[in-house]
Amino acid sequence: MGIFSRLFKVGQSEAHAVVDKLENPIRLTEQGIRDLKKDLEKSMQAMAEVKAVAIRTKRELTDHENRAISYENKAIQLLKGVESGRINPEEADRLASEALSRKQEAKNGAETAQANYQQLQGQISQLNRNVDKLKSNITKYENELKMLKARYRVSNATQKLNKSLANVDSNGTISMLEKMKDKVAQQESLAQAYGEMADSGKSLDDEIDQVLLDSPSVQSSGELAALKERLQLKG
Repeated sequence: MGIFSRLFKVGQSEAHAVVDKLENPIRLTEQGIRDLKKDLEKSMQAMAEVKAVAIRTKRELTDHENRAISYENKAIQLLKGVESGRINPEEADRLASEALSRKQEAKNGAETAQANYQQLQGQISQLNRNVDKLKSNITKYENELKMLKARYRVSNATQKLNKSLANVDSNGTISMLEKMKDKVAQQESLAQAYGEMADSGKSLDDEIDQVLLDSPSVQSSGELAALKERLQLKG
C-alpha cells in the first residue's frame, strides 16, 4: 500500500472516530453532567458570596438599630437631667435635638439595611432553588446515564448474538467451514489421483503377487489339489 493510501486510511479512521465521538449519546451525556456539575459549583460559590454579604448587611442593620436606640436613650437622659437641675435646659435641648437627629440617621440606615437584607434573602432563595434544581437534574441524568450504559451493553451483546444466529457475518464460522470443506475435498481428490497413478505403474507380476497375497485361501486350496493329483498318479 502506498504512502498516500495509508495516509488516506488514517485520516478516514480519525474522521470516523470524531463522528462517533460526537454522535455517541453516552459521551454526550457524560459531558453534559460534567457541565452541570460546573454550573452547580459556580452557583454554590455565588450563593456563599451572597450569603456573606447578607451576613454583613444583617450586622449593619443591627448596628443601626442599636445606635437609634442608644441616641434615643441619650436624648431622654438629657431631658431628665434638666428636670433634676444637673443640665442647662438650652444645652440639653440642643444636645437632645442632635441625639434625635443621629437617631433618625441610624433609623434611616436601618431601613436601608433592612431593604438590602430582604433583597439579598430573595437572591439567596432563588440561588437555593437553582442549586436544588441542578442537584436534582444531575441525579436524574446520572441515573439515566446508568440505564443508558446498561441498555447499550445489552443491545450490543444482543446485536452480536443475533448477527451470529442470522449468519450475516461474511467472515464468520460458516464461511470458514465452507472453505475447510473445499480444502478437504481438494486433498481427498489429490490423494485419490496419486493412488490411481500408483496402481497404473504396477507390472503383471506385481498384480499376480498382490492377488495371491490378498487371497491366501485360494493359494492353499490350489496346492492341496496339486498334492492330491500327484498322490493319485503314484497309485
